[in-house]
This record gives sequence, structure tokens and C-alpha cells, in this order.
Amino acid sequence: MKKVIDKTVNLNLIGVNGNAFMIMGVFQRQAKREGWTQAEIDAVLKEAKSSDYNHLLATIENHCEPIDEDHED
Repeated sequence: MKKVIDKTVNLNLIGVNGNAFMIMGVFQRQAKREGWTQAEIDAVLKEAKSSDYNHLLATIENHCEPIDEDHED
């Protein structure tokens, strides 16, 4: 699946309540914290909502890239 926009947020969805509205809310809050514009957030959420739950989850996950803060190089 291609990304709606070429950006990701530092977010790990493991442990997030599986409710679609909760997933979208967590994504939106993190994107805002990381300086995404509302138009960028809206574009991802519009695509996420364009089909079924599995599509929503795949779209949001595709724009998340958790950074392991405990990992040291």
C-alpha cells in the first residue's frame, strides 16, 4: 500500500484500543505534536475512512514508524 503522503509519525499502535475512532484520534494527536498540517492529517484520515476497518488500520499503520528510544547505536 502506498502512503497518502510521504511522512510518518513516531507511533506504535500496539496496545491502542482497536476502536477505529481511538486509532484515528491517537494518530491525529501524534501527528499534530510532530508538526503535521491539518491538511496532511485530513488526507491520511480521509483515505483511512474510504473503505473498511482493515483498510483504515493499514493506512494508519503505513504512516506510523515507531522509534525505539531504548535502542542505542
